[in-house]
Amino acid sequence: MVSHDMNIFGSERVLFLTAKTCGPSCNNRKIVYMPIDSNHILCVDKKEIILSQLNACQMLLPHTQTPDREVVEKEISELKMALDLIQ
Repeated sequence: MVSHDMNIFGSERVLFLTAKTCGPSCNNRKIVYMPIDSNHILCVDKKEIILSQLNACQMLLPHTQTPDREVVEKEISELKMALDLIQ
């Protein structure tokens, strides 16, 4: 497992998440997120959660193969769009 710690904003808290793909191999694959440090999970806002999910997916992308790669790329696209909407 590769661990990349990245501070997205210098003054904000960072929620570290791990992203994994799951579900049937034929279709309906999903991305699930698990907090690495759950001490501050209740103290984060939507923007911090989306940024953490985006970061986790971007770290997962180089380690995925073709069927899962499409799922991860779609998730990254959707997260970026959601981030644009709340900013």
